[in-house]
Amino acid sequence: MKSLDERLKIVEKHVNDNKVTIMIIGLGSVGTYLLDYLVSMNNPAINIVVMGRNQEKMQSDVNIVKVAGLIREVNKSKISIESGVDLEDIPSIEKTIIKYNPNFIVNSSRAYPGLKYGSISWNNIRAYGIWTPLSIKFTKNIMEACDNADTNAIVINTSYSDAVIPWLKSAGKAYPDFGSGNLNHLIPRMRFAVANKLGIDDFWNVSFNFAAGHFHDVCISKEGQTEGVTLPLKVYYNGEEQDIPADEIFEECSISMPVDQKRNMMNASSNFRIISAIISAITTGENQQIFSPGVFGNIGGYPVIVGYKNENISAWIDESVFSFDEMN
Repeated sequence: MKSLDERLKIVEKHVNDNKVTIMIIGLGSVGTYLLDYLVSMNNPAINIVVMGRNQEKMQSDVNIVKVAGLIREVNKSKISIESGVDLEDIPSIEKTIIKYNPNFIVNSSRAYPGLKYGSISWNNIRAYGIWTPLSIKFTKNIMEACDNADTNAIVINTSYSDAVIPWLKSAGKAYPDFGSGNLNHLIPRMRFAVANKLGIDDFWNVSFNFAAGHFHDVCISKEGQTEGVTLPLKVYYNGEEQDIPADEIFEECSISMPVDQKRNMMNASSNFRIISAIISAITTGENQQIFSPGVFGNIGGYPVIVGYKNENISAWIDESVFSFDEMN
């Protein structure tokens, strides 16, 4: 595969030519929510390909998204269905990638569809790592197909990215560029907490420099604490640093959330934000900040900037406040 910057350059051309193709692999709850969010962009330049095993289920899910979108009058994207693709069969994945030549590939596949791994493990042994082998199962095959096809796509992984992506990298395998997941879900909770502490309503003007590994960002989200570990955190409101104890912020992050598939609204939103940040950076020329677990094959989650360096589109870990070594 080409370097990330080379592939971003190709995406830039397609965005400027108003022809962007997004492939969603696995149309479970994450993929279906993501499909809905992409349709809601109401952009005829965006073509969406959904790829999976079950034609009947995918067609049904696509139909409801298309009808719901048209009710809202936001259904201008073309949606294609590629069924019968066996994620155990690398050549069949490769063939589909070559056929559609996507600009973005989002892997939302699951070894066991419909099973929320964490809903089992956390209550029993308070751990997530045991599920990593299941999460890497299809990701490895998809990335091998991407490598064989020499895809120009930006690849986003959905499940346990800060373990799965570095595991593939450490084995010398092709690996996704970005991960979505728990770190993405924690940042909004932190924004709400800071807004509450400051007594403000415009929580969207709260920003952070922050990094955390999977275990600790889940501890914060579920229990409001970090096991006594000090994490790299700076808090800003309208660009001005705020002096709020981290423990007070984290304590307010433990908020009631569903444990069923509705939780996947957050993961789908994380995928959507990575795609929209790249497109926005290209169309506006302004740097976009995202938070991504496993980004560039690193263990843990980091703040990332997508924007322009020396007039070329790029993406890099934000070290303007904390160095990579400090965060790592």
